[in-house]
Amino acid sequence: MPLFFSKFAPLVPRLRRLSTAAATAAGEDPKLSRIADELLALSPAELDDYAALLRHKLRLSLTSSAAAGGASPAGAGDAAAGAEEAAAAVKTAFDVKIEKYEAAAKIKIIKEVRAVTDLGLKEAKELVEKAPVVVRTGLPKEEAEALAAKLKAAGAAVALE
Repeated sequence: MPLFFSKFAPLVPRLRRLSTAAATAAGEDPKLSRIADELLALSPAELDDYAALLRHKLRLSLTSSAAAGGASPAGAGDAAAGAEEAAAAVKTAFDVKIEKYEAAAKIKIIKEVRAVTDLGLKEAKELVEKAPVVVRTGLPKEEAEALAAKLKAAGAAVALE
C-alpha cells in the first residue's frame, strides 16, 4: 500500500469535512480552499504521486525533518544545500547509475537489471535504454559496489552517486 495513503487514510474523511467548513467560516482565500478540495479529491495513487512530486520540487528527501529546516518551503533551498554538504562529508547511501553501455552487452545488462530491481523484461529494457539512468537508490556502500561490479562485468559504464 502506498506510503502516503497508508499513513493518512483514516484522516481523509475528516479533512474533507474540515476543509469546506473552515474555508467558509474563516473566510479564507478561495484559491487555497479550491486547492485543498482538489487535493482531498485525489485517489490514493494520485496522492502518492503528488507527495513525490512535491518532495522533488522542494528538494526534500524521505529522511528530511522539520528539525533540519527541510519542512518549510522558504528554507528548502538552504536546507538542501546544507544537506548536500553533510552528505558529502559522510555518505552512507549510494545510487547506482548506468552512464552508458556497449550495444553488444545490452541483453546481459538487461538481465542484471531485472535481477536487482524485480522489473519485468519490458520495463528493464526501457530503463536500460534511457541511459544515463539510476538503477537503484539508497544502497549501502557494499551493496552498491557489488551491483556496480556486476553491471561493469556485463558491459555497462557505471557510476556511484
